[in-house]
Amino acid sequence: MDLSLNRYIDHSNLKPYTTFEDIEILCKEAVHYRFYAVCVNPFYVKYAKTMLSGTGIKICSVVGFPLGANTPKTKLVEASTAVNDGADELDIVWNIGAFKSGDYDYVENELRTIISYTEGVVHKIIVETAYLTEEEKITAIDIVINSGAEFIKTSTGFAPSGARLEDIKLWKKIAGDKIKIKAAGGIRDYQTATEMIKAGADRIGTSHGVEIVKGR
Repeated sequence: MDLSLNRYIDHSNLKPYTTFEDIEILCKEAVHYRFYAVCVNPFYVKYAKTMLSGTGIKICSVVGFPLGANTPKTKLVEASTAVNDGADELDIVWNIGAFKSGDYDYVENELRTIISYTEGVVHKIIVETAYLTEEEKITAIDIVINSGAEFIKTSTGFAPSGARLEDIKLWKKIAGDKIKIKAAGGIRDYQTATEMIKAGADRIGTSHGVEIVKGR
């Protein structure tokens, strides 16, 4: 079992049919393997907070998940509620359609607003790389850096494809230490996770954390 990877992992269950029992299992696995965080839908933040009280494991919630097409006011309420319920980190899906439409100011201003109203937590911006061109991926990291977020994140896991080594390397080359990178989407085994970290990923989002640290 390789526990050198455990502190990179956001142990996630964001499936639409997730139950309280599933979240309990997720939290118990996070405690056993000492993962960095659990990532859950907003409905389960309070429950995860109760389960993980005193363990030091962070609680991450998602905002605008998985499409990013909510209004800024809706996202702001969702983000603020998650923080009030006990979330330490927010994985925010930016407005993909607005970005693809070229309305970069809208996208950045939405993120800035959410971040300014939820100070004190870590913000990771999901840009959904599966839908972006190479040029758009470069523009994306500039916007996320300017927004004040701590992380840029590749994927929700709901798109046709997830994290790619090429994208992690591209962002690391462009941004260096200006922002951290969370690789997510399709990371299911030890080899893939270690390759992402070597390429520059600072965090791994996965529902396969146990398999990864066991080296399977």
